[in-house]
Amino acid sequence: MSEPTNSQSKTVTAAILLIGDEILSGRTQDKNMAWMAGRLSEIGVQLREVRVVPDIEAEIVAAVNALRAKFDYIFTTGGIGPTHDDITADSMAAAFGVGIDYHPEAMAILTRHYETSGIEFNTARKRMARIPDGASLIDNPVSKAPGFRLENVYVMAGVPTIMQAMFEEIAPTLHGGAKMQSRTIGAGLPEGKVADALGELQSRYPDVSMGSYPYFRQGEVGTNLVIRSTDSDALNRAFDELMQAVTELGAVAIETT
Repeated sequence: MSEPTNSQSKTVTAAILLIGDEILSGRTQDKNMAWMAGRLSEIGVQLREVRVVPDIEAEIVAAVNALRAKFDYIFTTGGIGPTHDDITADSMAAAFGVGIDYHPEAMAILTRHYETSGIEFNTARKRMARIPDGASLIDNPVSKAPGFRLENVYVMAGVPTIMQAMFEEIAPTLHGGAKMQSRTIGAGLPEGKVADALGELQSRYPDVSMGSYPYFRQGEVGTNLVIRSTDSDALNRAFDELMQAVTELGAVAIETT
């Protein structure tokens, strides 16, 4: 896809591809998606899809090719370490139809790191310097093994602290669009009682996303009504109308954060 432009009116979209058998098995609980979703929102990039795939090249290739054609940015996590099942780099090369080899700059970074650490830079660790042809490196200030970028696909580590550090390295280069805004009403009534009013309001504000989320606190049954839009005027009008509708249903309603 074409490089996103820095326009406040443009909608810039992204997908996250989580790679790893350990996530699908439940052995590792992913913490990257929620963190990245928050940072992307701050930048003005709307996260539209998240997929989890195993350490199988064909699965990774199919997913990344589908997503990179659909969204402005793709961010992948996992599978760029030193072990045999770290196949993300090879899979990305296959997805883009390019070769892969030891990257001179990556090799230099890792050589200095292991010399300084007094740790053997063995064959397994050298795997982390294998980068698809034409990719640019993503700096890793934590453990030094770099990620990389191919077109609109950003490949990062799966360890949350390392992924977050990598993301902050690329964040200044990401071009956001209109930022999503949200307002929430906490209403002291069951979800089913407000459903009709919410549906009717949604039909009149198709560009405002509306959702209802029931809660149960200290014996109280209630519903959080969340509305979201990049259009602040439409958001505020919809909010005022929703507040009025909830009040007319006899509920105590307050704006919450």
